[in-house]
Amino acid sequence: MNLEKAIDAVRSSARRMNELYGRTVFDEWAIVSLLPNQGRVLDYSGPRANEFAASFKKDLATLRTSLLKGEHQFGDHEFARHGQGSQFDAYMCIGEGVYLMCNNLYTTMDEITKDPRWLGAQVPFVELSELFHSSPVTYTA
Repeated sequence: MNLEKAIDAVRSSARRMNELYGRTVFDEWAIVSLLPNQGRVLDYSGPRANEFAASFKKDLATLRTSLLKGEHQFGDHEFARHGQGSQFDAYMCIGEGVYLMCNNLYTTMDEITKDPRWLGAQVPFVELSELFHSSPVTYTA
């Protein structure tokens, strides 16, 4: 899958998640390349466009160990239950060295998952994971 189609799929998933949850699940979504010597933000949606890249390392705190292991299959994802503020709440491997970073700047995954509507809202996220499992992003700098 090319980057443009991936961005469309992420945006569609975000809309569906928000509709099912009844409010915003993740107010920040970014597709990033973590390929050696090619680290960069490929797409960003959220309120911190000017600060996102500069604070990436700090914001990765709760997911750093898992993400940097690099042993991910396409579609693999992980949540950080207690990431607060700008610390990322989730990531998904969407291609070779390409990741989707998800965050809610105002609440934690622990709080989000306490709402019973989360069960339905996570369906589009899982469908997105399955999409990238079968059709990963191909990115070359």
